[in-house]
Amino acid sequence: MVLDAQKISDDSLVCVKRITKVASDEVAIARYLTSPQLRKDPGNHCAPCLDDFKDPEGPEVSYMVMPVLRTFKDPDFGVRGEVVDFVTQILEGMVFMHSNQVAHADLTSANIMMDARPILPKGWHFSTICFTPNGYENIKPLARIDNPVRYYIIDFDNSVRFQPGQSAIVKGLGGRDNDPPELAKTSIPFDHYKLDVFTVGNVLYKEFRKKYLGLEFLDSLIEMMKTPDWRIRPTAQDALDYWINIRDSIPVASARWPLRKPEESVGEVVVNTLTAARSGVHNLRYLFEEVSTPVPVTHSN
Repeated sequence: MVLDAQKISDDSLVCVKRITKVASDEVAIARYLTSPQLRKDPGNHCAPCLDDFKDPEGPEVSYMVMPVLRTFKDPDFGVRGEVVDFVTQILEGMVFMHSNQVAHADLTSANIMMDARPILPKGWHFSTICFTPNGYENIKPLARIDNPVRYYIIDFDNSVRFQPGQSAIVKGLGGRDNDPPELAKTSIPFDHYKLDVFTVGNVLYKEFRKKYLGLEFLDSLIEMMKTPDWRIRPTAQDALDYWINIRDSIPVASARWPLRKPEESVGEVVVNTLTAARSGVHNLRYLFEEVSTPVPVTHSN
């Protein structure tokens, strides 16, 4: 269960997650990944844990306080450059987690969010996200291409933190994504880092390659990340390095090319293309360079 709340200190909005899983290390892992030292890493895309506390009437229940975030895919992506930015950020976030000995084990679409304030500066309703905070006006999002957002990884209830030098090849159940072949026989140990690589590859396939036309540049990356045999599947760092090479070959001028869906009419395609042409390509090089954006969520307890 996740509730919205308001901080007394500065009236900022936060969300509070109720955790009842007794054996879960979710709070400890979240606190570790967003500790002051690790928060300084620009590759850290883990949702900050702002505070946590026990239920005074039920010690088996914990609560974790986090910033208010929004699902990464609402509103829809509009142009090619926005997809390029997303891929870079989410691969960086996975590399960060693995380099700090944490496998997410459920790194799927449901667990990727964004700080949507740049594109929705007036906010949105917590439970009915298509409306503004007042609950009856429709939101009017700005374009991500001109108002870059930062993407975050959430929910560490399935995550595993390994000790330095400890093997990540252990038994596990996985999460929402049942496609990884290694989950067919959960009695057989597998590399949990490589599981993350597969599930992120599946996110890229299902949320982008299947939904939008003109993203063929993702094909080889997706194929590599979804290598059926986890033993020869690339590491997160391998995937990021491979992606950087692909990204460097994509013309900056194509950043504003509109994304098209298979069901789009010819008229819609023409209108979108003309809109993109008028927008130009100014200030887009950040999408095709190394990302070093500081973490924008700076709420204090």
